Amino acid sequence: MTAAASPPEVLRAPLVVEFPFTRSLGPVQSAFLTGLRERVVLGVKASDGRVMVPPVEYDPVTAAEIRDLVEVAATGTVTTWAWNDRPRPRQPLATPFAWVLVRLDGADTAILHALDAPGPDAVRTGMRVRIRWAGQRTGAITDIACFEPHDGEDAPADGAAPAPHDGAFADRVTGIVAEARLDYTYSPGRAQTAYINALAEHRTVGERCPSCRKVYVPPRGACPTCGVATTDRVEVGPAGTVTTFCIVNIKAKTLDIEVPYVYAHIALDGADLALHGRIAGIPYDQVRMGLRVEPVWTEGSRHPDHYRPTGEPDADYDAYKELI
Repeated sequence: MTAAASPPEVLRAPLVVEFPFTRSLGPVQSAFLTGLRERVVLGVKASDGRVMVPPVEYDPVTAAEIRDLVEVAATGTVTTWAWNDRPRPRQPLATPFAWVLVRLDGADTAILHALDAPGPDAVRTGMRVRIRWAGQRTGAITDIACFEPHDGEDAPADGAAPAPHDGAFADRVTGIVAEARLDYTYSPGRAQTAYINALAEHRTVGERCPSCRKVYVPPRGACPTCGVATTDRVEVGPAGTVTTFCIVNIKAKTLDIEVPYVYAHIALDGADLALHGRIAGIPYDQVRMGLRVEPVWTEGSRHPDHYRPTGEPDADYDAYKELI
């Protein structure tokens, strides 16, 4: 009796998605972040009299610019909270903590941050807290290390006005880098595992829908039109046709490619779905719809480095118009 062949292993790998966003600061946000560096918390007074912390640059009622800065206290009251028993990397605290909304004394809105508490039983709505400042401050929201319980004075009576502030500081912060990052384990599934394994052999493999007969590259495991599973594998290409493209003029930090260059949708021969690829081997201003191209592989690569012209005549528009 012959043993049945085991199914191919489905790939899994850690994946990190990062987007460090650099932004300049206007006068309000600049004053707020510089103030944190100096252990001063600033808000703005809106047209309806509310003090907003963190401050906003435009009035939520009138949409007019607002510049009336005021200083609020470093103490406040928890308005709501949620316990975080498994902190993730790069969160404010490495040990379990509470996410809290805190209305600082003198403010009418709440600020989101972490509360260092021994457990959820030690946290409650209405508890008094204060800022724990970071030892080294640079002009960022992380200059507030966290909040901590505060057994001092009660919240001031309604109507206690915060002090006006001119926002003047030496060496003001004028820009920040907001680092967005997502770490997770990605599994491409059965269909794309086969697709990736074929790319390692310099082949491009898609899957055909048994109903509409369209060939999808990269394969999705199911036809998005018919909703049925796709298991019939079809090798396509290697050549294809540029269906549309864009010229990239901004250099990416992680890519050693000189700008300008062209990124295109390419319909490989035999495929009913265009994939993405970079076009090289031709001046960027000569790339065009209908251009016939082929993949260029580098040694050890699991995917084409780029596509280059084949030298064939351009494809007729009617041959690829449904794939644009």
